[in-house]
Amino acid sequence: MAEALTKQVNGGLAEKFGPVFDPTAVVAEPVPPVVTENGHELKHKTAEKEIVLGKNVHASCFSVTEPEADDEFTGDKEAYMAGVLARYRKTLMERTKHHLGYPYNLDFDYGALAQLQHFSINNLGDPFIESNYGVHSRQFEVGVLDWFARLWELENNEYWGYITNCGTEGNLHGILVGREVFPDGILYASRESHYSVFKAARMYRMECVKVDCLISGEIDCADFKAKLLQNKDKPAIINVNIGTTVKGAVDDLDLVIQTLEESGFTQDRFYIHCDGALFGLMMPFVKKAPKVSFKKPIGSVSVSGHKFVGCPMPCGVQITRMEHINVLSSNVEYLASRDATIMGSRNGHAPIFLWYTLNRKGYKGFQKEVQKCLRNAHYLKDRLLDAGISAMLNELSSTVVFERPQDEEFVRRWQLACQGNIAHVVVMPNVTIDKLDDFLNELIENRSAWYEDGKRQPPCIAADIGSENCVCAAHK
Repeated sequence: MAEALTKQVNGGLAEKFGPVFDPTAVVAEPVPPVVTENGHELKHKTAEKEIVLGKNVHASCFSVTEPEADDEFTGDKEAYMAGVLARYRKTLMERTKHHLGYPYNLDFDYGALAQLQHFSINNLGDPFIESNYGVHSRQFEVGVLDWFARLWELENNEYWGYITNCGTEGNLHGILVGREVFPDGILYASRESHYSVFKAARMYRMECVKVDCLISGEIDCADFKAKLLQNKDKPAIINVNIGTTVKGAVDDLDLVIQTLEESGFTQDRFYIHCDGALFGLMMPFVKKAPKVSFKKPIGSVSVSGHKFVGCPMPCGVQITRMEHINVLSSNVEYLASRDATIMGSRNGHAPIFLWYTLNRKGYKGFQKEVQKCLRNAHYLKDRLLDAGISAMLNELSSTVVFERPQDEEFVRRWQLACQGNIAHVVVMPNVTIDKLDDFLNELIENRSAWYEDGKRQPPCIAADIGSENCVCAAHK
């Protein structure tokens, strides 16, 4: 085509690309603006701080349009789609470069698995019993599950589990097992628990008791004990955090068990689910870290596969005791299998990606990556404090918490996760010292502009991270 064509899409013009279009050209993608309604920022008010929501994606979505009658001959539609995908790839590359606030390992290469992308691999039903659908990857899935069972010290004939679609599904399943074991049980979870835990309570119509936290974000077992004693007549279902979402705090599993026993709860009256989304796979490789093990009276553990392992699609692993799973299992004639999962169809590609990485890295490879993350997290915390920026790093954690940047555009540029007056960076295997230096230099430069007029002062975040970590004017 000699000229660029245009086509009306949803009331706007979608540009078609002519022969001069270069799909490899870098297209500068501006940082998305805050959602606006009638020109005003869209904010959700809370008691502590207004939450600035992201942009309305309808304003920038890629519309689906019908092909023209002659597209088969002109190739216009294919050229248009190729252009959209090329621009999108450039956006992904730029966004990956400035990704710090969410716990995803973006350092992976699965080129060897491209040969399998032409197959619709579906592990519907029980991972351990084949169904009549033959295009599955159960051989890989069970191999991955065996690896995690060994990691958490549970024999192959004593566990049941499956590859989930995300960490949230692992929590939903673990808490569901607890609810089925103890139908009248009360769910206890710290206030710093992931929102999926409270989502599970709503979905299952469970009574849920929120437990206070220490300044670190770890569950306050004194408050836990007080609340247990108020409900001694009902079994306890407990969510234990192996790394909280915002502060990366690890609940003391041994102290939780001790608190239950001291409160009169025997092992036949409580069920513990361990949410190890990120740190569940890191802690086993940290020297002198407390163990998450099925040799202790826990019921289930879940981790995310796309976080520390690194995977191009969300996925996770859920492991529970075989003795518990029968309360959920049912035979499904349509599948010629059993099913105790939450989802029916399950991504059969995810187990292959996990199997591939576990084989390539092994225990020693993960240990090396964990040590690197912890070193780099300490580097970031020390540099923040040296620059006069309040910061905290929990023991056993690679999540660095610091004062929230004053500019929402800066927050979106670096994709920081924020809550109230604090933000965090999660140091993952793909986060290098060079990347941290780029972030720090930009933060320090911008911060000097935010406070240069003297009218505003850096916030005091002692209530969030402790006075010993706060370097505001009152705590220097």
